[in-house]
Amino acid sequence: MPSTEQQFCTFFIERLLFGVEVEKVQEVIRHQGMTRVPLATELVGGLINLRGQIVTAVNLRRRLGLEDSPPGQLPMNVVVRTGDGVVSLLVDEINDVVEVEQKVFEPPPDTLDAAGRELIQGVYKLKDKLLLVLDTDKAANVVVQRSAKR
Repeated sequence: MPSTEQQFCTFFIERLLFGVEVEKVQEVIRHQGMTRVPLATELVGGLINLRGQIVTAVNLRRRLGLEDSPPGQLPMNVVVRTGDGVVSLLVDEINDVVEVEQKVFEPPPDTLDAAGRELIQGVYKLKDKLLLVLDTDKAANVVVQRSAKR
């Protein structure tokens, strides 16, 4: 019998709870020094060196159309595997791994703006908040689109 539960690595951006399927997460790490990428779109936070592997860091706040984080608040990294390789998603705060029942999954709410609607696969209603399921391939797609234009 197939499992009706799914696990998500969760994190916060601007008090919103997001989740990524645990299978897509390579690792979660604290703030890493980043190298800026000249002429890159502002959605690219920079490049990080992950034990010799150069990984592009996507600024999820900007990708979602939100304000930059306050000065002094260092982002954390959720390193995910996408169809195009490994990418770091810059988030405000790491949360727990959450297990949810597939039957409480719903499509994205109509109240989401265009950026949110593009990146959110759907939501799970938890006891005290909504878990927004992030489409990691689309969130990281800014890197691929930018590269293809050159």
